[in-house]
Amino acid sequence: MSNNFESDIQQCLTVLEKGGLILYPTDTVWGIGCDATNNLAVEKVYTLKQRADHKALLVLVTAEQDILKYVAAPDLEIFDYLETCKNPTTVIYQQVIGLADAITGKDGSAGIRICNDPFCRQLIKRFKKPIVSTSANISGKPTALRFSSIDTAIINGVDYVVHWRQEEDKDGIPSQIIRWNEGTIQIIRP
Repeated sequence: MSNNFESDIQQCLTVLEKGGLILYPTDTVWGIGCDATNNLAVEKVYTLKQRADHKALLVLVTAEQDILKYVAAPDLEIFDYLETCKNPTTVIYQQVIGLADAITGKDGSAGIRICNDPFCRQLIKRFKKPIVSTSANISGKPTALRFSSIDTAIINGVDYVVHWRQEEDKDGIPSQIIRWNEGTIQIIRP
């Protein structure tokens, strides 16, 4: 791993610990991130994206054990299903606990994805908390599929912009989003 990778991790950790916002590459598209347990930080994301606070934000974690920590009673069969998914898949879980209030829906649900991207995994593991991941765009505008297409308002609105992977010219693909209900899958976004 390059020095850029480690330097970006260190800068992100400093910003996240202070309740700030980062712009970072994920396993899907570039995301705006913050401490998913910090209400004030999450509110900053909504403000930056000009997003209605009733529209959910998703959260990244690194392992099944994180799901067990932040979901009161997950159906463990979801983990078997996730192993069959070829693309990153965000699951809307019920009875979410320990996350910022602004992340959980009125029904107590939240979208959580186990992230396999090396940068994100390293960042989340070292931060020791889940991180918000929402597409790096103003609400209602097209999703920026690579760094070069991110609006300058977003770039200027965060506290730190990760350098790692900025030069990539391949478009990212947003995650699939599903709701899991006792073995029944409802596809929210294919």
